[in-house]
Amino acid sequence: MKTLILGATPNPKRYAYLAAHELTSHGHEIVPVGVKQGELVGQDIINDKRPQSDIDTITMYIGPKHQEEWYEYILDSKPKRIVFNPGTENPELMEMAEEKGIEVVEGCTLVMLSIGIY
Repeated sequence: MKTLILGATPNPKRYAYLAAHELTSHGHEIVPVGVKQGELVGQDIINDKRPQSDIDTITMYIGPKHQEEWYEYILDSKPKRIVFNPGTENPELMEMAEEKGIEVVEGCTLVMLSIGIY
């Protein structure tokens, strides 16, 4: 299962950083995407907006006010679901995703992994 981390960062104090490590420790392949330069779990953070393929989940770590510029990228990557972590909830994007048949989850990737429902 491939998870795209939108808002990936090399900053160990950020939840996106922690999620990358937890996802990989649970055997999930990650695709780190964001505006920050650097590495995350041995992978370069992707800084362009060319849609990805074979994405199961996009886990959101950017707030709603910065999401609009990513709408096309997110939808064109055709994930099966989008996890809106606390603080990233966005009714407009959620509705757009659901209209495309993408499952929308309001939850915390770290909690979901820890209780086995990711």
